[in-house]
Amino acid sequence: MEPMKYLEELIERYPALSSVKEEIKKSYELLEACYEDGGKLLIAGNGGSCADAEHIVGELMKGFVKHRSVSVEFKEALKEIDPELGSALAQKLQGGLPAIALTGHPGLSTAFLNDVDGEMIFAQQTYGYGKKGDVLLGISTSGNSKNVMYAMTAAKALGMKTIGLTGKDGGQLKHAADVTIVVPETETFKIQELHLPVYHALCLMLEERFF
Repeated sequence: MEPMKYLEELIERYPALSSVKEEIKKSYELLEACYEDGGKLLIAGNGGSCADAEHIVGELMKGFVKHRSVSVEFKEALKEIDPELGSALAQKLQGGLPAIALTGHPGLSTAFLNDVDGEMIFAQQTYGYGKKGDVLLGISTSGNSKNVMYAMTAAKALGMKTIGLTGKDGGQLKHAADVTIVVPETETFKIQELHLPVYHALCLMLEERFF
């Protein structure tokens, strides 16, 4: 179905999210433009939002609700390099939308924490991985996570687009990101419960658009 139909379905299932429907749409449009231009998504978050960052990568980098077969040309290239291994890869590899969670690099993170400044770990990764046209998604239930805010600043200096996913009053993130989805809850666990259907919808919309 059309990508926007997933957004309509989301609002039907979670009427409370009608207040952020336009922000979800704008976030999708930023991500669509990023992937159209060959960019990637970087995602930062702490605690439960760290787990959400990894979850999003899992939905984007492989099939979510679709089996994303690789192109015929790539299948042939694989088989030409090695008929046995290439044939197996041609059957099982799936198309991905490039996404990196800035949460799964313990060697780098602990080195920067020990040697420089722990609050700037996400910013360091953003500076190292990011380029103009990429998108940074910062997830913070309060909207005030210092390490996420440092990453937002680095991303904007690089010419990246930025999306915030938060709750309560949006915090600092509401004013820092290009688009901020402030779900209508105030308690942390309730905010997180609404974050999941939001990013699932975005992943479904992107999969529908590109696969």
